Amino acid sequence: MTWETVIGLEVHVQLSTKTKLFSGASTSFGSEPNTQVDLIDLGLPGVLPVANKEAFYKAIRFGLATNAEINQVSMFDRKNYFYPDLPKGYQITQMEKPIVGKGSIVINVDGSEKLINITRAHLEEDAGKSIHDLFDGETGIDLNRAGTPLLEIVSEPEISNAKEAVAYFKAIHQLVTFLDICDGNMSQGSMRCDVNVSVKKVDDAILGTRAEIKNINSFKFIERAIHFEVARQIKLLEKGESIVQETRLYDSVKNETRSMRSKEAANDYRYFPEPDLLPVVISDNELEEIKSTLPELPKQKEIRFVNEHNLEESEAKILASSKAMANLFEDASEKTKDSSLIAKWLVGDVSALLNKDNISIEESKLSSINFAKLIERISDNTISGKIAKSVLEEVWISGNDIDAIIEEKGLVQIQDESVLEDIAKKIIDANPDQVNAYKGGKDRLFGFFVGQVMKETQGKANPQGVNKILKKLLNS
Repeated sequence: MTWETVIGLEVHVQLSTKTKLFSGASTSFGSEPNTQVDLIDLGLPGVLPVANKEAFYKAIRFGLATNAEINQVSMFDRKNYFYPDLPKGYQITQMEKPIVGKGSIVINVDGSEKLINITRAHLEEDAGKSIHDLFDGETGIDLNRAGTPLLEIVSEPEISNAKEAVAYFKAIHQLVTFLDICDGNMSQGSMRCDVNVSVKKVDDAILGTRAEIKNINSFKFIERAIHFEVARQIKLLEKGESIVQETRLYDSVKNETRSMRSKEAANDYRYFPEPDLLPVVISDNELEEIKSTLPELPKQKEIRFVNEHNLEESEAKILASSKAMANLFEDASEKTKDSSLIAKWLVGDVSALLNKDNISIEESKLSSINFAKLIERISDNTISGKIAKSVLEEVWISGNDIDAIIEEKGLVQIQDESVLEDIAKKIIDANPDQVNAYKGGKDRLFGFFVGQVMKETQGKANPQGVNKILKKLLNS
């Protein structure tokens, strides 16, 4: 039997405001538990929330970048549920009139583009955090996160498989970081998503019963969770059993999803308009001001990189894949005009190291200053390309200054032609058979002589100089 997968994502983006959505408490990450909480976050009687204007502006930036409807009049609602990390017993969110309405985003999977429609993007306050591994047999509550502004981005159920789901999440991550509305740090919870998965027979018009997998914060885990959940649902259906609408948790250690609770419906939350907050009105002037301050978006950057720097489209796409990667390229381009060399190193060796360690450029020890220096030292012939690879690997591990590494390890390229000529003569004199074979027409042996000189100099000889000298000596 042929099955079709239907997936929708609810992406939770922590907006990078200095204070919370309804209070003046700080949103900075990493403070001691319960040190960034005020009376409003605690939900004490008599306190009143005040909406954070910056959160609205950041939400609107996202809406404009996804060609979405902007609701210039939006309202907050109360969503009632009871968990220890939600002090008020309800969450302030937007149900009926969200700030951002229908929009869309384009994803790229295996070279093919697909448009995914966005149903809405609404503002809400984050909950606190339950901590289960700090106290033996007990759960701790950290309310530092309570009240942090979230933008919840809800897709239409138009995603067909795990690859598309990952591509969609990556596209959202790319966009919010370029817009500077979120730092995108998934390990710190700045971005996470709930994945709604259902399966149905290909010819069925009605969607299957969905399961919601909560709080996934990794591209890899999204893919694995979907694969497991799809297989689980198909197995049940083929046995004649039915799927229960429920909320599930993904266990990355066991690589499985497991049931948390039955899935609540909207009426279970008893939504009603938030009585402590007036509707928020965004004026035409404010909307125009936000439009005028939108930064260059990834697709625009790709096109500019191709037109201004004569890059291949494939190179430009990789360089514009993240804000940090694009900044590395542009910072280095200010110091040296060899854009093709910069792109070659970023797309090649730097990307290879990122993939090997499975990290983002922000998590690496390679600073934009150090990368620009590396390119400069290659361009001015201080070091050869081969030596540059070893220098990059050293920086990757230590984060030390490029020039300090070159000096400490004596890696400066040998450019003195008289020194190179002496070494080349030594190699030629030591290999008379290869010399005769080369002069007899075996041109490929030229590479042998180049390799021997590079070996003798431990890779420090200037390659262009070596080629020039060897051609002169061997062809004389």
